[in-house]
Amino acid sequence: MLLPLLAANAPVARHDVTVTVTDLRSGDGKVLACLTAKPKAFPDCDRDPKAHAVTVDAAETVSFTFRGVAPGDYAISLLHDENGNGKADRSLMVPKEGFGFSRDAKVRFGPPSFSSAAFEVRGGATHQTIRMRYLFR
Repeated sequence: MLLPLLAANAPVARHDVTVTVTDLRSGDGKVLACLTAKPKAFPDCDRDPKAHAVTVDAAETVSFTFRGVAPGDYAISLLHDENGNGKADRSLMVPKEGFGFSRDAKVRFGPPSFSSAAFEVRGGATHQTIRMRYLFR
C-alpha cells in the first residue's frame, strides 16, 4: 500500500543534453540556444517559462550542455547572434544570421515543426549535433 505513495513522491531523474554546433561561419558574437518541451513555444521558447536557455561564445564549433533536464520530448533552436544584439536580425523577413534546430531539422518556408525537431530525453545523457545554417553568406 505504501509503494504507490513512495513512487509518487520519488524525485524525477534529471539528465544532461549535450549539444555540438558545427559550421558556424565566424567566431563573432554568441550562440543562443533554447530547449523546450512545449510545441507551441517552439522555436522561440519565450512562451515556455520552463525552457532551458544557454548562451556561449561563438567559434567554428561550439559545445554546451543543458543540465537537469526532466524526461520528455524536447526540441532545440539555435541562433548565431553575430552582432551580439540578442535577437535574430532579418532582411525582408528572412534571417540574416545563422540558425539551427535539433535533429538537424530542415527549414522550408519558415522554421520546422516541433515534431520535426523533437527528440527524447530518457535514461542517461543525450547528445545532439546541429549544423548552423545561413541564408546569406
